[in-house]
Amino acid sequence: MDWNEIREKARQNMKGYCRGCKRCDGVACAGEVPGMGGTGTGSSFIENIEALDRWKVKLKTLHDVLKPDISTSFLGYKVKMPIFAAPMTGLKGNAGGYLSERDYDMMVAEACKNVGTIFMSGDANDPDMYPAGIDAIKSTRVLGIPFSKPRTVDEIIEKAKIAKEAGAIAFGIDVDGAGLIMMVRSGQFVGPKSRKDIEEIVKNIELPLILKGIMTPEEAEIAVEAGAKAIVVSNHGGRILDFTEGTADVLPDIAKAVGDEIEILVDGGVRTGIDVLKMLSLGAKAVLIGRPIMIAAHGGGREAIEFYLNKVYDELYQAMILTGCKDLKNVPEVYKAS
Repeated sequence: MDWNEIREKARQNMKGYCRGCKRCDGVACAGEVPGMGGTGTGSSFIENIEALDRWKVKLKTLHDVLKPDISTSFLGYKVKMPIFAAPMTGLKGNAGGYLSERDYDMMVAEACKNVGTIFMSGDANDPDMYPAGIDAIKSTRVLGIPFSKPRTVDEIIEKAKIAKEAGAIAFGIDVDGAGLIMMVRSGQFVGPKSRKDIEEIVKNIELPLILKGIMTPEEAEIAVEAGAKAIVVSNHGGRILDFTEGTADVLPDIAKAVGDEIEILVDGGVRTGIDVLKMLSLGAKAVLIGRPIMIAAHGGGREAIEFYLNKVYDELYQAMILTGCKDLKNVPEVYKAS
């Protein structure tokens, strides 16, 4: 397989929704929501890319690192790579409907199982979206983590019970979905969650809780105090609020504030192995990748998803050799060029 061929096929299968750009940076699709772009001007999506670009690495080749160890663990589970599949839903409205929610979730879950990493599934206004991910986790027995929208506390607790029964290893809430108009217009509640809400959820579920959509040290501290076991530094791919900072710019302060107390994941603009290395250096335990996996799915199904994940794995492996990094506990420092 060839990534350019995969992109071209995806462009055809997602015509009118995604251009399969050589670099998925949010420029061509700015404002295309529904679609694959960023909301409003597209600034938040674009800023995720530009924030990562501003961080630089130093080339080092006078060392003895020959075979870097890329494996890591998350919530006690060993994985081959610090690269997870982000929760993605809304294929009809955002990608054209070439793939169904169930087809997409199943092929991503199978790919993650085959390459040895974590699959995350999502939730939205269509009542079949959450069950599609649940069924993929149950069927493949992948290390799976379903995410719920920030619904009522009772609804969230019920979804966590379903996740537990399916064999999920954790359960998440994408709290940055608090203002999703599509949910409100379909008559479904979403809204912000207080510390008390989070504490009640933690108390009443049997899985570790992950909060996705944390962009400040203050809210990261609330997550810790309320009992969450992990957070995802995320602005929802730039799809919910225009003019936010890029995740690579806010991650260091969040890691400094809570890095010793909670496991930190991050998404937003991660496309290559060097992007992964930068995010790990800035304080993340692992990264989530969304749009490129969606493109791979539309360009070649499960095999293309595995190809892409292994491609990023190889890029990270090479980057670790060329920065003298023997394992993920000893990632190199990054810096901003003046």
